[in-house]
Amino acid sequence: MNGFDLAYGLGVGVSAPFWLIKPSSRRKVLSAFRQRMGRGIDLSRRDLARPAVLIHAVSLGEINATRALIDLLRADRPGLQFVVTTTTQTGYERGLQLYGNQADVTLIRYPLDFSCAISRVLDQLRPSVVVLIELEIWPNFLAHCKKRGIPVILVNGRITPSSYRNYRRGAVLVRPMLRQLAELCVQDEAFAEQFRSLGAPPDRIHITGTMKFDTATVADRIDGDAQLAAEVGIDRSAGPVWICGSTGPGEESIVLEVYRRLLVNFPTLQLAIIPRKPERFDEVAKLIVDAGFTCVRRSETAGSRQQAAGSGGEAGSGQWAVGSDNPQSAIRNPQSPPPVVLGDTMGELRKFYSLADVVFVGRTLVDLGHRQHGSDMIEPAALAKPVIVGPYTHNFADAMRKFRAADAIVEVDSADALESAVRRFLKDPPAAQTTGQRAQEVVRTQQGATRRHADFVLKYLG
Repeated sequence: MNGFDLAYGLGVGVSAPFWLIKPSSRRKVLSAFRQRMGRGIDLSRRDLARPAVLIHAVSLGEINATRALIDLLRADRPGLQFVVTTTTQTGYERGLQLYGNQADVTLIRYPLDFSCAISRVLDQLRPSVVVLIELEIWPNFLAHCKKRGIPVILVNGRITPSSYRNYRRGAVLVRPMLRQLAELCVQDEAFAEQFRSLGAPPDRIHITGTMKFDTATVADRIDGDAQLAAEVGIDRSAGPVWICGSTGPGEESIVLEVYRRLLVNFPTLQLAIIPRKPERFDEVAKLIVDAGFTCVRRSETAGSRQQAAGSGGEAGSGQWAVGSDNPQSAIRNPQSPPPVVLGDTMGELRKFYSLADVVFVGRTLVDLGHRQHGSDMIEPAALAKPVIVGPYTHNFADAMRKFRAADAIVEVDSADALESAVRRFLKDPPAAQTTGQRAQEVVRTQQGATRRHADFVLKYLG
């Protein structure tokens, strides 16, 4: 046990009364604590006779970035195994979707930085190389990797403004950790300079771009989008479609009010909202109904091909009548507002974007804190969609610089500005198409970082 272990133990002891007092919180925390202490790991997929790459992806966006990297490494080194670790619940759920049926991937929760937890995980899984996506460094983890001779590589490296300030304050702790990294592959020169100023060895810093461009599918459409449209009642031939993806608290209310205003001049406009976090699905459904719209929940249409109606949404109610054999046969009373589709399933955001005439990417218009500044605007851009974002996009700073330079994205700072931007694209489809094409070209030209990162990993595999 070292000083860090003592500090972590003190932190757990101080916080315990706050989560022990409530049964639901107690069960949730104790379950997660057990997993993150390296206990109960399913070792059935890990063949210790084969080398393995441990890839740490903090949350949803980083987990998505692992797909292309694993595919490249798997193709280059047949028989290589993978351990994917993640911290958040949404990241873990996405990991199950991606790797639940892949025999060469072991998915676990990232261990807490207690020496015993780190030792337990490394002893059981024995990775040959560790890859950290973006940046999450912990002193005990790095020390134990060094002790075992396991090289640790940072890929897709970046630092948020607030993290950079904190790292500067704690430079005495941060500098030794950065010097334990075998390589630092960072997104651009601005991030490279920040890492140098924090004490990372300059000869280990490489500008390799961002893998987030590589996770996007450059295409005109996504397979399955037509079926999704049919099941939720979106009819692109009947009017334009506005998709609001990865929204956060406070943004759905703004979107619904803007939608109400737009319907005055664009009565056939269709709206779908896809919140970022699954735990907010019910909350957003209530917001839609409280705003006076019928809520069509994707989770209640998937597989059944039946519309999910909210308050007053049954056939003959004066809002929508739905044919049981054809969901697109819904006929709206002109006196009533149209329904709003709620994307409350996982893994279908790309399909929704594929249906869009205009896209708003959420967690950008309302300040939700630096850890939630921005969602992925690259995915809809890769589909040549005109994309609108708010001012809080720091988590995609490198991508935003590229889009701005190409005049391929629209930034707004208020509900009124959002309304104006959507209105402008709806009134001028050729301009919307041009903006989308510019965005798609940015994505196409920026792809390739994953290949560069894979080459660094392969170097340490021998």
